[in-house]
Amino acid sequence: MLEKKFIIIDFDSTFIQVEAFDELAQISLRDSLQKEQIVKQIADITAKGMEGEIEFDESLISRIKLLSAKKEHLKDLIDRLSNKVSLSIQRNAAFLKEYANNIFIVSNGFKEFIVPIVTTYGIKEENILANTFSYDKDDYIIGLDENNDLSKNQGKVAAIKKLNLNPDEVYVIGDGYTDYEIRQAGMAKYFYAFTENVTRESVIKVADFVIPNFDEFLYQNKLPITVSYPKNRIKILLLENIHPHAYQLLKEEGYAIEKIKGSLSEEQLCNKIKDVTVLGIRSKTAVNKKILDCAERLIAIGAFCIGTNQINLDYAADKGICVFNSPYGNTRSVVEMVIGEIILLLRKTISKNNNLHNGKWDKRADNCFELRGKRLGIVGYGNIGLQLSVLAEALGMQVYYYDIVEKLQVGNAKKCNTLGELLSAVDIVTLHVDGRKENTNLISQQEIDLMKDNSILINLSRGHVIDINALVASLKKGKFLGVAIDVFPDEPKNNDEEFISELRGFDNVILTPHIGGSTEEAQFNIGDFVAKRIINYINFGDTTQSVNLPNVQMPILNDAHRLIHIHGNVPGVLAQINQLFAKYEINVLWQTLKTNERVGYLVTDINKQFEKQLINDLKKIAQTIKFRVLY
Repeated sequence: MLEKKFIIIDFDSTFIQVEAFDELAQISLRDSLQKEQIVKQIADITAKGMEGEIEFDESLISRIKLLSAKKEHLKDLIDRLSNKVSLSIQRNAAFLKEYANNIFIVSNGFKEFIVPIVTTYGIKEENILANTFSYDKDDYIIGLDENNDLSKNQGKVAAIKKLNLNPDEVYVIGDGYTDYEIRQAGMAKYFYAFTENVTRESVIKVADFVIPNFDEFLYQNKLPITVSYPKNRIKILLLENIHPHAYQLLKEEGYAIEKIKGSLSEEQLCNKIKDVTVLGIRSKTAVNKKILDCAERLIAIGAFCIGTNQINLDYAADKGICVFNSPYGNTRSVVEMVIGEIILLLRKTISKNNNLHNGKWDKRADNCFELRGKRLGIVGYGNIGLQLSVLAEALGMQVYYYDIVEKLQVGNAKKCNTLGELLSAVDIVTLHVDGRKENTNLISQQEIDLMKDNSILINLSRGHVIDINALVASLKKGKFLGVAIDVFPDEPKNNDEEFISELRGFDNVILTPHIGGSTEEAQFNIGDFVAKRIINYINFGDTTQSVNLPNVQMPILNDAHRLIHIHGNVPGVLAQINQLFAKYEINVLWQTLKTNERVGYLVTDINKQFEKQLINDLKKIAQTIKFRVLY
């Protein structure tokens, strides 16, 4: 497919992620007391040379003198650089091997460390143009072969000239000004500024094209590419201060990411989401039918939290949009907070703390209790409720639980058949139900009246499950020993908005700003889990643990195309699809279909060679919702 086109690729910060000299300095100077100072000097000289601020030969010789490197250091350097090949180069290793005759590595670096790395990608040694070191009798690197064109200014231009290539057939990819000089001298048709690892403004200004990775170069030139679509063209919008770890995982994949700290209004999100491929949210962002209708390119939503009630899951499925959440990520954090709040309320710690801050010493023990022996009632015996049950029992509490779904108890927990049975039996009630509408005012005046006087009520689930007016009225009557509320029917959209609630002002009420799962550990775990689900869905079509599409765990894709067809769950769709495969004489390597009550999720791996009209015909099947091709 390359025909007579030739690709010239730079090595430092292009083929690899780093500058080799900077890495060599870290190795050769590791025992030097002046290491940090010299390494910085070398990095500064490298940057100036790449920006075109100083002559190249001056840059090269200055760095060699500062290195104090020996031949033995090169082995460590090769090992280090082998693990720092640019990610998009790694992804497209098959392309490099297949078209090795048309690919040249042209670098002002040195063959001693370049050849061992790039030849593992199938690139021919004779197609590697670079400098070579010279050594003294003790094997210290003291210079370079000064007869080599690449040791001089405009060296890359001179080296390319000797290849006798037609300039109209040469494409240069690099991150430095010396790469642009090839195009400037008329020795190449286009210069592509490569920004996957480093961005140099002076280089971007003179480039014909700016490419964030090698995928984009292949895509623009309609060359064989490992992925079906350059990852930099996949736009991800992250709202509500998603954990930096999740951002980093997605960034390392090469996606284009926009981060916004807070949530957005319906109108704002409708405007933002039009060209978004993946949306990442937490609990405050409502994703309704109107927003989903505006999401013309959306394929997935990551709920970086436990609940998904803020998302219209059925309509998302109807649109072929896969939704992931993290059902376990903050379990431990919520449980620990419940235990802590029970202890604080039993010991009246909050009111005594406030008294001391106001200068009042109150050492009385009346109405202060131990945790041990108290009856804890858990409403909602899911992941959080179950772990809370284990920890509470270990601390000496008697555990009761109620759930509308049949759940097997752990330890000595006692099942209650009704909510009323639980409320009247326990000293402490803690709520861990989901956000479905049916749970609105689950605890109203009637339920509060069933609870013991001087009991404790804790809510770290959803704001609408307690009738706040009834709770406030009961607090004023002295019903409770203590109350802890972390979630509210109406919450501020950001940290600058005032929190308004009738629950303010009670010295036996702990109010927290929806932080039950807000620990570094929980947010890291949630970010890690959801980000990896998103990556696997984009890259492989894996829907494992999706909350709205059929769950399909994918095998690794080897030398094949993967076709993903999401369609309405009606009879006959699979037959129509397989008839098309037969019509086009497609060899099916692997196929699986899973359905739920709304949609079918069909994955088919086929041979790489097929007529492109097949794709159009698959999209035209009447029940098709979404169709993707993965390589």
